[in-house]
Amino acid sequence: MTSSDVSRPSHHIDDSHHSHSDAPGWAHLVTPAPLQTEHPVPGHIAVIMDGNGRWARERGLPRLTGHERGTENIRRITTAAAEAGVGYLTLWAFSTENWRRPREEVEGIIRILGMCLIRDVDELHRQGVRLHHIGSLDGLPDELRQQVLAAIELTRSNDRIVLTLAFNYGGRQEVVRAVQEIVASGVAPEAITEETISAHLYTHGMPDPDLIIRTSGEHRTSNFMVWQGAYAELFFTPVYWPDFEPDHLRAAIEDFAQRERRFGHVAAVVAPPT
Repeated sequence: MTSSDVSRPSHHIDDSHHSHSDAPGWAHLVTPAPLQTEHPVPGHIAVIMDGNGRWARERGLPRLTGHERGTENIRRITTAAAEAGVGYLTLWAFSTENWRRPREEVEGIIRILGMCLIRDVDELHRQGVRLHHIGSLDGLPDELRQQVLAAIELTRSNDRIVLTLAFNYGGRQEVVRAVQEIVASGVAPEAITEETISAHLYTHGMPDPDLIIRTSGEHRTSNFMVWQGAYAELFFTPVYWPDFEPDHLRAAIEDFAQRERRFGHVAAVVAPPT
């Protein structure tokens, strides 16, 4: 799927019988215009923002300070991605598994995210960023839920880049939810296709990620976009998220440009020079 392919995939289910209430606004997604560059630029970059706690610990600071510095990096990397010609940037801020962390840390992360939205949404809007959310809004404080929905509504007509915050998101949970919706709709098992499942994911209407970046040195995707990332290129860096600079993003994009993406096909045979 390319960055220009944002129409809802065809499938065998009548959409009038279900809704995607946890991911508002995708039905009218505006496609960002791709930047023409000499080298291929990933249309969709997804980032596992990891290492906030370790960044803080190594500096003798509270873990929440690391999360605060991490959220301060969101606008900077979003701007850099837009300048590079990336159409979609997805940032994983909080997983469904993160609820297992100490209560004080969870409450602090939720508070910090709310502060981030208040602090940055007007500037992101001014820069032409369209905000979205994937994951479940259930279980979040009502104030944060309203802040998320208000940010989505404010920026819904912007088309420079789509910034999606994956909050209260888990890849397996997303697939289970999609299957439950399909079963509840009464579709016959033999009628279920890949397109059917994709149409019931939080990311329906978005292109699959071309490049997944994970910061902090871990070499796994940890239940992030388990369906959508099937053919994504992976880029792992030891840099903690608070220290992840626009130059690091550009290095990942340059690395992506050197890779040959075959999607199961045989590479093109180049005739030797005569």
